[in-house]
Amino acid sequence: MMKTQALLAAAAALLVGHAAQAAPLESTSATTTYHRATVDGVGVFYREAGPKDAPTIVLLHGFPSSSREFDTLIPLLAPRYHLIAPDFPGFGQSDAPLPSSYAYTFDHLAKTTNDLLDQLQINKCIFFLHDYGGPVGFRMILEHPDRMQALIIQNANAYQEGLGAKWTGIAQYWADPKAHPEVFDAFVSWAATEQRHTLGTSHPDRYNPDTWTDEFAHLSRPGQREIQADLLYDYRTNVASYPAWQAWLREHKPSTLVVWGRNDPSPDRSVRRVSKFEVPGDFGLRGSTSERWQLLTQLGPPVHRRQCPLSGPLRNRPTVTSCR
Repeated sequence: MMKTQALLAAAAALLVGHAAQAAPLESTSATTTYHRATVDGVGVFYREAGPKDAPTIVLLHGFPSSSREFDTLIPLLAPRYHLIAPDFPGFGQSDAPLPSSYAYTFDHLAKTTNDLLDQLQINKCIFFLHDYGGPVGFRMILEHPDRMQALIIQNANAYQEGLGAKWTGIAQYWADPKAHPEVFDAFVSWAATEQRHTLGTSHPDRYNPDTWTDEFAHLSRPGQREIQADLLYDYRTNVASYPAWQAWLREHKPSTLVVWGRNDPSPDRSVRRVSKFEVPGDFGLRGSTSERWQLLTQLGPPVHRRQCPLSGPLRNRPTVTSCR
């Protein structure tokens, strides 16, 4: 008994000594808090982290994910930024009312999210636009341009050229949804859900399959087919809005960071070439897969206009490369 107690005491002393030598972490996932707000009768979930008197970044997620996609990014930014990451209605932990009681359009998602920011008294912020967060965010910005301080755009499109070949089939769906159910079926399929994370990567072993398993489970919930079909059909209004968004970028030239996955088929690579004409002054950034976290964590305001190609797909993976 005495020997066992002595061994336990020695082990405890060793652990305490090791902990004392270890550098303390500035931020961990424990800094994130989880909230719900009622906005226009809809329960909207959001993550929050960082000091409230710091510059605010509003992170807008992609399809078919939620603010959960920012779980590993938020703690890295929290030491210097105030983070707000909402789930759109129909996604994540937010309410998913039936389309008969909530119109699932990008206009409506933008209005709900703008109203949330009003409720939270977020008067100035940096917008992080990812995938579906792009068309939602651009609508929010044009509605309240005085709120935006800078832009971070990750695999979000504002150009016809950026749609790529796969959107030819989706355009057929826009023209006649009932005649092309196979387009929507492919869009929400298990294969597509997985490939939004893994397609094009040279390191598939670095991806947690729980991510797309959980997303597909969400897409399989009752009512989700109707919700996502309405949003995919409404995506055509985003394409129609591209000229207005481009004109706004040309006129206002906001400080912008543009990030994409080098091997990601969406958006098409041509968008990376044409986007520089809207907000001049870009330069290329490259890095390896293992370095992707460092770029955003090294940013300090203001955010400058950059284009940053990464070495893997980023559609539902908000990790970024270091500057080279």
